[in-house]
Amino acid sequence: MSAGAAPFLGVAASLSGRMWRSRPVDEALAAEHSRRQGGSDLLGRLLAGRGVPLDEVDLFLNPTLKDLFPDPSSFADMDVAAGALLDAIISDRPTAVFADYDVDGGTSSAILMRYFRAWGREPVLYVPDRLREGFGPTPEAFRTLKSRGVELVVTVDCGAAATDALRTAAEIGLEVVVLDHHLMHGDSTPPLRALVNPNRPDDRSGCGHLAAAGVVFVMAVALNRLARQRGLAPPGGLPDPMKWLDLAALGTLCDMAPLRGVNRAFVARGLQVLERQDNVGLAALAEVAGVGIPRSVYHATFVLGPRLNAGGRIGDPWIAARLLACDDRSEALHLATRLHALNQERRETEAQIQAEAMRQTEDRLKRNPAAGVIVVGGEGWHPGVIGIVAGRLKEVFHRPVVVVGWGEGLGPVARGSGRSVAGVNLGDLVSDAARQGLILTGGGHAMAAGLSLRPEQLEAFRDHMEAATAGAGVHLEEARMLDIDAALAPGAASADLLARVERLGPFGSAAPEPLFAIPNARAEGGRRVGDTHVAFELVGENGSRLRAIAFRVADQAEGAAVFRREALHVAGRLKADTWRGANAVQLEVVDMAQAVS
Repeated sequence: MSAGAAPFLGVAASLSGRMWRSRPVDEALAAEHSRRQGGSDLLGRLLAGRGVPLDEVDLFLNPTLKDLFPDPSSFADMDVAAGALLDAIISDRPTAVFADYDVDGGTSSAILMRYFRAWGREPVLYVPDRLREGFGPTPEAFRTLKSRGVELVVTVDCGAAATDALRTAAEIGLEVVVLDHHLMHGDSTPPLRALVNPNRPDDRSGCGHLAAAGVVFVMAVALNRLARQRGLAPPGGLPDPMKWLDLAALGTLCDMAPLRGVNRAFVARGLQVLERQDNVGLAALAEVAGVGIPRSVYHATFVLGPRLNAGGRIGDPWIAARLLACDDRSEALHLATRLHALNQERRETEAQIQAEAMRQTEDRLKRNPAAGVIVVGGEGWHPGVIGIVAGRLKEVFHRPVVVVGWGEGLGPVARGSGRSVAGVNLGDLVSDAARQGLILTGGGHAMAAGLSLRPEQLEAFRDHMEAATAGAGVHLEEARMLDIDAALAPGAASADLLARVERLGPFGSAAPEPLFAIPNARAEGGRRVGDTHVAFELVGENGSRLRAIAFRVADQAEGAAVFRREALHVAGRLKADTWRGANAVQLEVVDMAQAVS
C-alpha cells in the first residue's frame, strides 16, 4: 500500500489479521481498457489490475494455441531431443521415462507414454520414492535402469540439476534426454544427449513460464513435425496431441505456473478436453471423488490435483502416473480408488501435524514476536505433507514458514519444506544455511525451498533463519495485504456480473480471480457445513441478500462472528450457486472484518 493510503473500507486488521487495500492499478491503463471494452469501468480495472497490455487483451480474453503456441525449435536442444526420441521409437530402443512424483511429473510422463504407445512402443516408467530416493534421478536409479536393459532415459519434470546422476549415466553408457523446467544455476552440465529446459541459461524460447507438462506437450508437437519431415507415421496415423491438453492443463495448474502466454491456452482448451472425459484415468478419479463431470480450474486444482499428489506424498508414487496413462476402465477405477483413500489418509495426517505446528508457531512468536520466518519441526511429521502444512501456516501468520519432519521409517535424515511470501527469497536463505554447514543440503527458489538436516541441527537452523530475516518487516507487512478489486452490494452480485467476471478466466497464478468486498452486511442464518465450514446469508443495508460459504472457519474468529450475526465487511469470489439453479450466485469467502460504525 502506498504511503498514506487508507485501508480499503478502513480494514487495517481483519479477523485473520490482514489489511485490505484496493488492488494497485495503472489508472490511465484502466481508463483506456474501459473505453475499448465499451465503457465497462469494472472490466477496465480488472484487466489493468492483472497487468494486461492494451495490445494483448484479445489473446488474454480468448487465448488460442494457434496464436500463442511457440516454435519448438526455439527451445535449446529441442530438435536434438526430438531426433533422439523419434529414433528410439522407430528402432524400438529400450527406453525409460523417469518422472517426478507430483502432478506435473505425472501428467508429463503420461503425455510421453501415450505418445510412445501410439507408435506401438511401451517405455519403462520409473517414479522415485520420496522417502528413500528424494527428488529427481539418483546414480542408483540410473544403475538400476541400466541393469534392466534400458539404453535411453527421458527425465520429465526433473533432471536438470541432477549432476551426480547425469555423470553416472555418462560413465555407465546410459543416454539421457532431460525435459525439465526448473531453474538452473551455473552453466556446467555433465555430458548428455539433450537438455530441454526453457529456464536453462542459454535458452532463447522465452517460455520459462511453462510447467514441465507444457514442455513435454511442445515435445510431442516437435516429434510429430519431425516424423512428417521424415515421412514416418504409425499404422493409425500420427497421434493427436490435442487429446492430451487436459494433461497439459492439469500440470500447468497444479504446478502453479503463471497463466500467461501459451499457458492460458493450455488451460482454457485443456479444461474443455477434461470435460469430455476422454482420459479414462481422470474420468475414474472424478467419479470416485464424486464431482461428476470435471470442468473447472477448481476441479483440476483442488479435487483432482490433491488426489493425484497423494500417492507421491504418503503412498505409492507410481499410482498417479499409471492412472494418467491408463486406458482400461477397470484398472483405472482400482487405481483411482487407491488414490482417493490415500488422499483421505493424507488429510488426516496433515491435520494432526498442522495442529502441533500451529502450537509450536504460536509459542515461538510469544518468545520472538518479530521473527521474520517460522521454523517448526517434529518427530513423526511425514515429509510428504510438511510442504502443505508450511503453506497453510504461511497464510495464517503472513510470513515464511519452514516445517521439518523426521523419524523411523521417514528416511535417513530430517526433511524440511518451506513456503515464502513476496520479498523474502527463501531459496537463497536456505542455500546460505547449507553453505555455512548449518544444514546438510538445501535450496529452492524465492517462494519455496527444500532441505535436509539432522534433528539436532534444527534449533541452530531456526536461530540462523530468524536472525537472517530480522529486517524483513516491510515484506511481512506486504504479505498481510489483501487486494480488493471492487465493492459490491449483495444485490449487485448477479449472474450477469459473474458472466462478465468469468470472461477474464482462466484464473490462477499471475491471473488472480477477482476479489469483491461486500461492505456493512449482517450475517444471518449461519450454519456449520461439514466439520469446519460455515454457510450463511449476507444481508445488505438495503435488505438485499447474498448466500455465502466460508471454508475452515467454523471454530475460528470468523465463524464466531457469523454465528453472532455481526455486521461485517466480507471479501470473496463470486461463484455460481449450482444448488439453486443456473442464475444463482454466491460468495466464496476469503476474509472477514468487523464493520465498525
